[in-house]
Amino acid sequence: MNNNLNITSKILILFTLIFILACENVYAADNSGITINSVSVSGNEQIVSDYILNVVETKPGSILDRDLIQKDIDTIYNQGFFSYVDVDLTPAENGMNVIFSVTENPVIQSINFSGNTQYSTERLMKEVFSQVGTVFNRVFFKNDLDRIQELYHKNGYVMVRVSDVQVSNDGNIDITILEPRVGDIIIQGNSKTKTYVIRREIKLKKGDIFNVIHFRHQLSRLQGLGYFEDVNTAFDVPEGNDETVDLILTVREKRTATIGLNLGYGSESGLSGGLTFSDTNLFGRGYNFEIGFEEGDEASYWTTLSSSYMDAHTFGWRLGARYRTYDDRYYYRNGFRQFEFDEKSTMLFAGFGKKFTNEDWSWYLTFRHEDTEYSDVHNAIPGYIDDLTTWDGVNQTAELNLTWDKRDPYSSYPKGFVWDTTLEQAFEAFGGEYHYLKYWTQARIYVALNQMLSTFLDLPSNFNDDAPLLLAARLRIGSSTEDELPSFARYSLGGMNSLRGYNSRSFEGSNMYMGNFELRLPINSMFTIVVFYDIGNADSSMDFGNSHDDYGVGARVKTPFGSIRIDYAKGEYENRTYFGFGEMF
Repeated sequence: MNNNLNITSKILILFTLIFILACENVYAADNSGITINSVSVSGNEQIVSDYILNVVETKPGSILDRDLIQKDIDTIYNQGFFSYVDVDLTPAENGMNVIFSVTENPVIQSINFSGNTQYSTERLMKEVFSQVGTVFNRVFFKNDLDRIQELYHKNGYVMVRVSDVQVSNDGNIDITILEPRVGDIIIQGNSKTKTYVIRREIKLKKGDIFNVIHFRHQLSRLQGLGYFEDVNTAFDVPEGNDETVDLILTVREKRTATIGLNLGYGSESGLSGGLTFSDTNLFGRGYNFEIGFEEGDEASYWTTLSSSYMDAHTFGWRLGARYRTYDDRYYYRNGFRQFEFDEKSTMLFAGFGKKFTNEDWSWYLTFRHEDTEYSDVHNAIPGYIDDLTTWDGVNQTAELNLTWDKRDPYSSYPKGFVWDTTLEQAFEAFGGEYHYLKYWTQARIYVALNQMLSTFLDLPSNFNDDAPLLLAARLRIGSSTEDELPSFARYSLGGMNSLRGYNSRSFEGSNMYMGNFELRLPINSMFTIVVFYDIGNADSSMDFGNSHDDYGVGARVKTPFGSIRIDYAKGEYENRTYFGFGEMF
């Protein structure tokens, strides 16, 4: 019996060796010279054979090559439609038939998302090229997942990822999106500044999806307060909880109290100089305090205390007093100088405001007491008109401002628009001598032109998404209930912040309209060229046919101390040059 088993075992081993040698001979194409009669595909139901064979290098009439066939198997598999690919070699007359055997992936029955809250399933499906009713392709679907993550990442949600994908045999695809949420926000390093002053600038709250674009701009606002030498950020993912990220802010404070000495010269005000003491973070509560004086032909003494921060729960407020004297001030009427005069004024003011629940909207109410005196008319031109000096006295006003701010808070440049309307009511109470209502409204609009112009122009590389070619416009119109307003209450145009081609207070009246238009062309990150046009008038009547305009060119230079502004304007009567800080609007 044992002998029979040994014989049987030896026969099986012999046949196995013969089979292996036969296979080796079949695959040893270079040595055997076996010709391929045909190449075909089996097992495919949805994917046509021509599509599959189009990537195959093994062709009828060629010599059988084992390495080339293995490469073809890998290439077919890499098409993404198949879960399994093999080859069958069938002997035929004068050669061999090659049959690639495939097992198709399931037909997609559904695509389901979970964990997505920032974008709806409908929005995410716009990034998915794979469709229900088609054969699942893992290569295409990997690109679909990459596009989903790119959608999140390009909009600032850089920590979001596709955490899991399940493809069932019956064609149901389940995709899990992980949107890490903000956990604890830890603030450290501050000794003077109250923690809530820092925290209120970081709008991200516990439970929000982390957005790096929003967070970066919030950090910029925090650093822009001027309270800190440096602000460092770190992130920590709690152990075992990759759905949460803790934010750690470490600040290094700097001295916020300063003493300032200034010297200046104005073409009308002459030589001046003064001294100020200020603290932009008084008591560590973000209060801004300033007291100072300036001497010269125009002398001022002032003190202010304010808190500029406001939201739907926090009031902004300000208090202040100012005393000013102005010797040998020029008075203009309709753009022409009439005489010189002296002016004294005392002002006390108090205001407060708040944002609405929709924080795009805010209001601010300011009360003012102003006592103005005009005297010593001199150096008058022949036939001069004096409609100024009869209007001094005490003025009590309440001013209500309503603002709708739709600028993009996360843009690196002004983008969007701001609309505000103001009512100023003068009342004869507490010593007031005048009664009138002034009302004006204005809109500031900022439009990036890159996208519109790029359709038919090749824009320079310095016109990019962070610094585009920008059209800025300010439109303002105002009137009053009185034909004649006190001189200190009149609308006034002329000077570096309104009609740049004219002297300060060249045009005054109880009605006013104005338009300022600027085309801002960034040269590099530090330098911008501005081309501008101004038009408007202030008069006793709203006469749009009696406009005054100017045009010119300017430059904006960014420095560590702020943006320097230089404007050269050509008006009706003369050219004027201005030097200042910041944009006009």
